[in-house]
Amino acid sequence: MRRNGALATLTILSFAMFLATLAPPAHASTCTMASVAGNWGYTYTGMLLLPLGPVPVAAVGRYTLDADGNVSGTQTRTVAGASAQEVLKGSGRVNSDCTATATIGIYDQAGNLLRTGVLAEVFVKNGKQSRAIFESLVLADGTNIPVVITAEAEKQ
Repeated sequence: MRRNGALATLTILSFAMFLATLAPPAHASTCTMASVAGNWGYTYTGMLLLPLGPVPVAAVGRYTLDADGNVSGTQTRTVAGASAQEVLKGSGRVNSDCTATATIGIYDQAGNLLRTGVLAEVFVKNGKQSRAIFESLVLADGTNIPVVITAEAEKQ
């Protein structure tokens, strides 16, 4: 009897170990402001949804994110083919699950606020890349501009 009980226990343990190998691995990476801080390069593309119809928008730029969540950088953007050099200033917050939010003010070269964007972001590839979508875009006068804009960034 003891032998059958030991054999049954061994069989159950072996089966349990087999099932454990089939389970997806636990999410190993976590993010902190310090782990994603650094210099980043990015692009974004999408559409402004204006009353006269959709207008294409794109940008390429760089920004620095520090461990306190401060964002600063520059970009060259184009809206319907008209380009401009712009300055970025804002702040972000990173969650341990590698999701993030950022509120970024976009300024002209003279320091005048042009618009503010709010982005939802996720860091991937162990915090070396990110993907984002604009949740809102508000002009300096308070006008909300509906948008569909996505961004990709890579840590430099």
